[in-house]
Amino acid sequence: MERYAWRARLLPGKKEEYIRRHDEIWPEMKAVLREAGIRNYTIWCEGDDLFGYYECESVREAGRVQDESPVVARWNDYMKDVMVMERDPVTGAQPLLSQVFLFDGE
Repeated sequence: MERYAWRARLLPGKKEEYIRRHDEIWPEMKAVLREAGIRNYTIWCEGDDLFGYYECESVREAGRVQDESPVVARWNDYMKDVMVMERDPVTGAQPLLSQVFLFDGE
């Protein structure tokens, strides 16, 4: 199982709207996440800072499925008025966070 983490920033005053949209996430968006093999997807918020984490069989494959999905493109467009997510100008992807510690309970 691979892990993926991302970070983003809410636009001022948009936290409640961000939460509402996720409370009402589209069924077709959930289907794309499943198709991408994404599990244990969690998003945390502190002030206007967002941190997301998920597990999947292959980060590369999960990224490909999402990148090729018109549903994800529509979701990203829908969310751009409530949040800002930095993108690599060359790849267009989110900057990759490096894992520096893991405690798996053993």
